[in-house]
Amino acid sequence: MRLNPFNTGNIDVRSSGGGGGFPGGAGGVGCGTLVIAAIGALVFGIDPMQTIGVVEGVQNGTQQAGPANTDEAAICGSSAYATEACNGLQSLNQTWAGIFVEQGLEDRFKQPALDLPSASSWRTACGAGQSAMGPFYCPADQTIYIDTAFYDTLDRQMGAGGDFARLYVLAHEYGHHVQTLTGVAAQIRSAQEQNPRLANQLQVRMELQADCYAGVWAGRNRNLIEPGDIEEGMAAASAVGDDTLTQGRVSSENFTHGTAQQRSQALRLGLQGDDRQCDRIVELR
Repeated sequence: MRLNPFNTGNIDVRSSGGGGGFPGGAGGVGCGTLVIAAIGALVFGIDPMQTIGVVEGVQNGTQQAGPANTDEAAICGSSAYATEACNGLQSLNQTWAGIFVEQGLEDRFKQPALDLPSASSWRTACGAGQSAMGPFYCPADQTIYIDTAFYDTLDRQMGAGGDFARLYVLAHEYGHHVQTLTGVAAQIRSAQEQNPRLANQLQVRMELQADCYAGVWAGRNRNLIEPGDIEEGMAAASAVGDDTLTQGRVSSENFTHGTAQQRSQALRLGLQGDDRQCDRIVELR
């Protein structure tokens, strides 16, 4: 995908230092951390309890988080993956700012931060973060966290390489930020609390809408798409489907992100460029 070079004035990028612990010094595993751990475990195909155990070890440790590096030019220039992510973030900011204006919601739009951690563990407002968890969005600090080493896993272990596959991951997490700004995320959480039995199904809806939003961004920038990009995105969406990742070890009732087919379909729906089509995915009936 032919993205324009980033301008540090258009993005908010940082790089967390090492350390663990929950902000405020609380021990144990918070709800946000459990969700993040489960997602990361699903992505990497390991036992969720093993991941949570690692999180507990980080949270209960005495190491303090190092200060975040906020030199955006240095961070974005630290690797090809980092530069690509910064270019992608700028494009996502511009695209979604325009969509919010179209919908008369310009007062709600706020850019998210992108954190490209420089350590294997770090602190977030949602709890302890770790490389093994994979990319995630924390609504409490409105930050997308991506250890770019995940992209090698996406390529080598999951068979979903290419720049558009990587940008799909970023755009999906950005979709969760959009859900936070529009209030969809809060609505889903409320519905989950009211009906815990449907919590996973509701989570799947939210994840599929984020996939759809990733497609909207790409669909609005078709002039930048190169041959093979869409195929790379579809391969990535399929590779991170619950059925693909768990290889039958987890029942469909416990899926949290959707099947490979559902995720690919959601991405394809978004490619039409109409964000309102994505709203149908999370309609609460």
